[in-house]
Amino acid sequence: MSGTVMGILIATLVVGLTGVIIAVLLSIAGEKFKVEVDEKEVAVREALPGNNCGGCGYPGCDGLAAAIAKGEAPVSGCPVGGDAVAAVIAGIMGTDAGNGEKKIAFVKCAGTCDKTVSHFDYVGPRSCVLAQNNPGGSGKACTFGCTGFGDCKNACPFDAIEIVDGVAKVDAEKCKACGKCIAACPKHLIELVPYSSEHRVECNSNNKGPEVKKGCQVGCIGCGLCMRNCPEGAIEVTNNLAQIDYEKCTNCGTCKEKCPVKIIT
Repeated sequence: MSGTVMGILIATLVVGLTGVIIAVLLSIAGEKFKVEVDEKEVAVREALPGNNCGGCGYPGCDGLAAAIAKGEAPVSGCPVGGDAVAAVIAGIMGTDAGNGEKKIAFVKCAGTCDKTVSHFDYVGPRSCVLAQNNPGGSGKACTFGCTGFGDCKNACPFDAIEIVDGVAKVDAEKCKACGKCIAACPKHLIELVPYSSEHRVECNSNNKGPEVKKGCQVGCIGCGLCMRNCPEGAIEVTNNLAQIDYEKCTNCGTCKEKCPVKIIT
């Protein structure tokens, strides 16, 4: 046998043995450092819709799935999936999904262009945040109302918000209560309310009645008629603004009837 052939055989043998050694070492390392997979976590993650909106309070669907699997988050923790997804996850976790009521975002402002007073025409960037930092704001007399430049609309991943006559309006059927719009609004006038709530105060102003009337025809004047006439004690007037306790409200409509400015809709 020639030296060349012998060299080839030796090289082949060395490569083969090296491959075997590497395979053995990788197998040992894989067993030693492998990460245990929680089958429930994987199943929960597959059940989640995958929007990764963060509305659940966790860093995306992966974070929520891990929290649910550990028992740190409720099976109904996904606001986008709603009851249907909660029921699937409850089956995976072997628990009861409960009866969590759907919530939707609500813009506490009815100050459309025809109902509000403007001190000047705003000509800056069409951004609620930037207008908020501008001396005089967006020009509207009411500094508590909707700027109407659409930061909330731009933040909504479900196309559930439109700007109508200078005020943001939420499509209740499209809204998934992810909270993106709430975080985007610099005036903090968007809140989550029960889907079934029939009466809501469309105002966010803390000014006293006479000041409110100077800037908006339909702002809450803090008169307290709704509070005094509510048979369930579901309304309080705090800082000149009526607020409804939806846990107590029975949707009887008394507050709407008694409101002199018809701001409860």
